Amino acid sequence: MPHLHAIRRTALRELLRDAELDALLVTDLLNIRYLTGFTGSNAALLVHAGSETETVFCTDGRYIAQAEAELPDLERVIQRPSADALVGRASQRRDRFARTGFESQHVSVEQHDAFAGLAEGVELVRAPGFVERLRLVKDSDEIAALRSACTAADKALADLIQYGGLRAGRTELEVARELEGRMLDHGSAGVSFESIVAAGANSAIPHHRPTGAVLTTGDLVKLDFGATVNGYHSDMTRTVVLGEPAPWQRDLYDLVHRAQAAGCDAVRPGVAVADVDRAARGVIEDAGHGEHFIHGLGHGVGLQVHEAPSLATTGAGTLTAGMAVTVEPGVYLAGRGGVRIEDTLVVRDGRPEILTLSTKELVVV
Repeated sequence: MPHLHAIRRTALRELLRDAELDALLVTDLLNIRYLTGFTGSNAALLVHAGSETETVFCTDGRYIAQAEAELPDLERVIQRPSADALVGRASQRRDRFARTGFESQHVSVEQHDAFAGLAEGVELVRAPGFVERLRLVKDSDEIAALRSACTAADKALADLIQYGGLRAGRTELEVARELEGRMLDHGSAGVSFESIVAAGANSAIPHHRPTGAVLTTGDLVKLDFGATVNGYHSDMTRTVVLGEPAPWQRDLYDLVHRAQAAGCDAVRPGVAVADVDRAARGVIEDAGHGEHFIHGLGHGVGLQVHEAPSLATTGAGTLTAGMAVTVEPGVYLAGRGGVRIEDTLVVRDGRPEILTLSTKELVVV
């Protein structure tokens, strides 16, 4: 998709010119992937604010063929350390790269000191968040990848339930490994994160890591998992019950279900992210469980499974059409069990598009 990546670099140039920067040294590999399509493990990119022809990509000798295939439209330099090489390049053309920004949130003190020693005649300017600002709003190709990742996760969960993978006597680890394998079977390149399978009292631990704990009839079982397609992540949580649910389990599930629906309904362009959190949190607080909802409502999702924006009481900014976010309220009763329901959504004009389509009715297995 060279044309798509060129469009993204053009958008970045506009931001650089607004900031009165001549160029940006991009060193974060996910940002480089976003701007170029390169998927290797070592690279740097020097984006000139005024000219595509002066934009240069650098990697090492392991990736010569890969870079030729993935970046046919950019000048390529083979040298290591790649970022140092591009700082030196800027210094050689200091008249064109006089004020060069760098991704200060991704650069160590040692790296900065190395850059400073090479940047003769070039002012290095802290420039955090420029590419991340572009990544906030997803284009159609990104949303297609997110949709495919969500589909892989949906199908994996359906298979797990249909073929008896969720049953008393199995361990959390066994369920997690089967779920992850089924995502691979349905087109995932890998898992978004270590899958959470939490049974019984463990379901009250928001980020429980699966163990040898055995699933038992009567347990709430919380499953939080995701797939990746073309580098883009899905994120979904469903909570099921093994055997006939107790009244308190039904009541708890119904509460979280209503809160999650309220949060999804609030996902609209122009709405403050804190207000989205408040829409779901208010349902839980009104039921007397505010102290048992102990995390933010959601987060952005894309090339990272957790990225901006943050849907939380402390979150800043408003939603924009094209953003991809999660909505994941939870109520956790220590020693008893917990419920979380999570979807990946795309902000649209009007109602959001929900990408994770597994049922949110209480599933009894």
